[in-house]
Parts: sequence; C-alpha cells; structure tokens
Amino acid sequence: MNLTENQHIEFKSIWKDDSLKHICAFANSNGGTLLIGINDNGDSIGVSHSKKLLEDIPNKVVQFLGITVEIEIIGRNNVDIIQINVLPATIPISYLGKFYKRSGSKVQEIKGVDLQSFILRKSGKTFDGLSTENANISDIDSAVVDKFIQKATHTNRITQVAHADTLADILYNLNLITGDGKLKNAAVLLFGENSLRFFNSVSYRIGRFGENDSDLKFQDLMEGNIFELPDKIIDVLKQKYLVYPIRYEGLQRIEELEYPEEALREAILNSIIHKDYTGVHTQLSVYDHKLIIWNDGKLPDDLTIEMLKLKHPSKPRNPHIANIFFKAGYIEAWGRGINKILTACTAAGLPEPIFEQLAGGVQITFFNAHTEKDTEKNTEKVVISKNQKMILEKIAGNNRITAEELVETVGINLRNIKQNIYKLKSKGLIQRIGPDKGGYWKVIIPINRNVTSSIDN
Repeated sequence: MNLTENQHIEFKSIWKDDSLKHICAFANSNGGTLLIGINDNGDSIGVSHSKKLLEDIPNKVVQFLGITVEIEIIGRNNVDIIQINVLPATIPISYLGKFYKRSGSKVQEIKGVDLQSFILRKSGKTFDGLSTENANISDIDSAVVDKFIQKATHTNRITQVAHADTLADILYNLNLITGDGKLKNAAVLLFGENSLRFFNSVSYRIGRFGENDSDLKFQDLMEGNIFELPDKIIDVLKQKYLVYPIRYEGLQRIEELEYPEEALREAILNSIIHKDYTGVHTQLSVYDHKLIIWNDGKLPDDLTIEMLKLKHPSKPRNPHIANIFFKAGYIEAWGRGINKILTACTAAGLPEPIFEQLAGGVQITFFNAHTEKDTEKNTEKVVISKNQKMILEKIAGNNRITAEELVETVGINLRNIKQNIYKLKSKGLIQRIGPDKGGYWKVIIPINRNVTSSIDN
C-alpha cells in the first residue's frame, strides 16, 4: 500500500482531538480517509491502545461534530493502523464553532463571504434564490420583463401565451417569487428598476489604460438591471474602447472588431451569471494589446481552470439567473461557454485567452493580433520540458497552488518539482509574489505563446 497525502487522504502519527478538524474538513468537502499511525513520510509506525481508540474516536466524532464515521483497525507492516472513513455531509459541519474544508492536502478554515456561500450551498440554497428584503412588484421594470418575454418566446423556450399573463404571474411561473410571495434576489437583479438600491455590487466598471495600470485614460460605470447589462457593455466597448482593424480580401475592404464579439459576449455573460453579488463590482480593463475581465466569485471546489476548457457539468453560482438567460437564448445550458470563447479566438487567429483564479475571483485575459506580432518580434521562443509545461499549466489554473499539491498532479517528487520551478523562474516564465505562505504565482509568459515543450523531463 503506497499512499501519499492528497485531497482525500490524511496521515497522523498519533491521535489528538485536533484531528477532529481534519474529519470536519473531509465531511464539508468530498469525504476522505484519516489514517492514524502513519507519519508524514508515509511510514507505518502504528498506534498503541488501538482497541481503545476504536471505541473513543467514534464517540468524540459524534460529540464534537454530530456525525458518524466508519472506523476500523488495519494491519500494515505488522503494526496497527486506525483507518477512519468520512463521507461528505449534506449539512454544514463545524468543529468548536469553526468550519473547515479540504483544499488539496491542506485544511482551510472557511470564513467571511466563503462561509456564507458554503452554508447556503450545503443547505441546498443559492443567493439568487433568497428573498429580497423590502422589495415588491412595484420595484420590477415591466418593460424589461416584456423584452425578456419577446426573446424567450422567439427561442421557443417559453410559450406564446406568456404575453397575456400578469407581471406577478410571469415572475411566479419563472420561479422568481418565493413560496410566501416575496421577490427573489434573481428577480430584482434581472428586472429591477433600480437594482443598485438593493445590491451594491451590481455595477460593471470599464477602464481604458495606457502604458500601465496607473495610466487610466478614461472610464465608464455601467449600472442597472443585469438582463440589459450585456448589451449595454458590448455597445460601449464597440463605441469607445475597441477598434476595427482594416484588412482586404481582394478588393473587398473588411473591418472586424479586434476581439471576436461572440467571445467577448460569452465572457461578459459568464461574469454576470457566475458573479458573487455579495462581493464587489466587476472590472473590465482595456489595454493596447489585451483586454481583462475580473469577476468576484471563486470556482466551485470540485471545478478547476483546467476542467473549464474540457467538457464539464454546468454549475452556475446563480441558477435562477442562468435559467433566465438560457430561456432568452443568451446562453446554452451545457457548460459550453469557455469552449465557445476558445473556439471564437482560434477562428479569429488570436492567441488563446488566459483563465486564472485571482484575488477571490476569476479572471480572463484576451490578447489581440498586435500582441502576437509584438511578441514574435521581441521575444525568442522558450523551450521547456513536459513536466515544466504541466507545472506552468497548473500554476496558470491556480496561482496559489503549493509545491506539495504539484507533486500530486504532475506525478514527480518534491525535489524535482522545486528544481523545475527554479528553471521556470530562471527562464522568466513565472514570478513568485509574496512569501511562500500567503503569496501567489504570476505567469509572465503564457504557455500558448512563445513557449514550446521538449521531450525531456
């Protein structure tokens, strides 16, 4: 039995009540196994009084955590090991008043906004499904609802008879009113006459920058209900922020937006649908050679940046909001948004955008054609090994990933991980920002631009 600590396995040399924190974290995550009598190196050292622990531990788990676990004694290298199997809990579990979750091989305390989202999710609720205090039907803009009805009937995702329903009936049939007759947050966010009165973060800030982030040329603050927001953002980008490079196909003059509109629209819709509306405003920054959208709200724990680029289940943070955009024909229901962005950029001959988790949110960086030309002219190709390529991809997907977590995902030992990280830093591909604990990685040159992989390790 060759085991290493990971998302689902934890070693402890001896039993201490503090180990209940790890059981709590497993229960709040996807479950896991705690092995008592194995040191951090994976060596079996065994436990004394194993039969007594077999009786004591389940009692302590019930007393402090309120859950039951499977526990047994297993033999390994002629010593007794206590194996505790923990199933994922359907409700939030706390230990001494604090909540914990598993992140890789680490235990993290859940705090602040993350705790609020965690408790809602474990309770089978979402923020957009809660009722909005002090809001009533008079706070809904009926003209915007009519606009939605027109689009949704055109896509055949609601029936034509919806036109004849009252405003209250329409919202009720769309599941935007609670059982006790109150407007849900989704209703006010989507169709509110003044959504900002109820939600401070409903705004979208756009800025045009020069040479650096301190060189702000001009900016716009987009506010209002989120159903109309995507069109407003696209319009102001096309009118003020983006250019239409001219090219010719034979004698025909062609002017196309510097970024494919389909990709921009999909990214903007994603930022609105998956936004954490208890957080801060969304930020869209436009530069000469790139465009960046940062949106508050982390990915679900079981969804990574790498998985976004593959076929993956759709897990909207705000399912009621996502349902309205789906019925209006703005999005698909099968988690294809990222793939559509990548496909559109590839078809336009542009570099692949970079997706990152950053500062409690998700960021996407688009590059225009000038970026590719300037990079090819000014930067030599950098050759890296396959392992270094994997490490660079993992860091791009999670800029706070640890060396220990890279061991699990890349499949080489810690010494080789550190050597390859040193080489990536030496080649100017990555930079460490802040200390080892509490800092994060910054990707200087993306893997898809001017970086090629060799066959060595």
